[in-house]
Amino acid sequence: MNILDRHIFRSILTTALAAVALFAFVLAAGNIIRDLLGPLLSGQLPVMSFGRLVLLLIPFVAYYALPLGMLTGVLLTLGRLSADSEITAMRAAGMSLPRIARPALVLAVLGTALALWVNFQSMPWARVQYHKELAIAIRANPLSYLRPKTFIREFPGYVVYVGSMDADSRDGSNVRDFWMWQLDSERRVVRFIRAESGRVEYDEATNDFIVTLANARVDEHDHRALDDFTQPMRINTFGQIDPVRLSLSKYFGSESVHQKPDWMTYGELVALKDKVEHEAVPAGGEKQHLRSLLKIALTFQGKINMALAVFAFAFVGVPLGIKVSRRETSANLGVAVILALAYYFLIVVVGWLDQHPEYRPDLLLWAPNLIFLSIGAWLLRRLDRAS
Repeated sequence: MNILDRHIFRSILTTALAAVALFAFVLAAGNIIRDLLGPLLSGQLPVMSFGRLVLLLIPFVAYYALPLGMLTGVLLTLGRLSADSEITAMRAAGMSLPRIARPALVLAVLGTALALWVNFQSMPWARVQYHKELAIAIRANPLSYLRPKTFIREFPGYVVYVGSMDADSRDGSNVRDFWMWQLDSERRVVRFIRAESGRVEYDEATNDFIVTLANARVDEHDHRALDDFTQPMRINTFGQIDPVRLSLSKYFGSESVHQKPDWMTYGELVALKDKVEHEAVPAGGEKQHLRSLLKIALTFQGKINMALAVFAFAFVGVPLGIKVSRRETSANLGVAVILALAYYFLIVVVGWLDQHPEYRPDLLLWAPNLIFLSIGAWLLRRLDRAS
């Protein structure tokens, strides 16, 4: 590389790294707020565990942030060079647009190689480790999830309120003034329980709280007429009611997540593909067997295409960055976001066909990148001829 190539390369690299960091922060913030911020603020999650979990989110968000960062880096850098007439000076010196774009494309190739490693190795490992670390942190103090004088919504299908607690062991506590609302799929109350006292124990084998209540009042709505307030409720009073299980399954996904092809490394995917291909197919199970193979193929192709998107985004960003010719960061960021949304929309549309092997969605996954590469080549050729 000559001095000019190094100048363009460093400029795009610096801007792309900053853009990747920005998009990674935005994407990670959603996961942090949803899963980690509440437990951290309530004291359920130690600060050191919180820090490790945030670091484990980085490879996961990099899966999406790398293509966006590369596109933004190319758009911002070439847009600035074009606005400063540096592109015009290069063209006057006899350089073609493909020659000017060479540093950007070299960086895009390196970014694609990095994305392949992230998608097939770093991200799956970090995602599984994230769930394991979160589960370990919760198991260290499970009763911290029952916070007195707080409406607790962590349990699927239930809202719980505890007046006071008297923990006598790590996995057990006596409670007083216990309230519980049982919800249906539309989050309407179907059952309300209020008890004077009770006992809460944590079952580590199933990751459930087992709640045994005494002196309880149970109000039940008619399941067939939940919105009909003229219907009387069934009200019962019991000395003790059957134990109720409150699940913490949303925090314990390490085993199930590890079985998802999306969270498998390259070696694990190859082993899974070989296992499915050689397993005996029962009579009538041919279609399900094809769908299983298709799911694995879609995972392979999806990871490869998401890495290739780094190059495709850069390739289409070169002529767009030169043509837009703007210094404004907001304008170029807007172009990047619109292009990314269009790309991900196409990916989602293809994903809807995962139950239809006859449409070959594993091959259709290549369509968004091919479209972007074709548009980039057409724009680059057109811009080179016009200038």
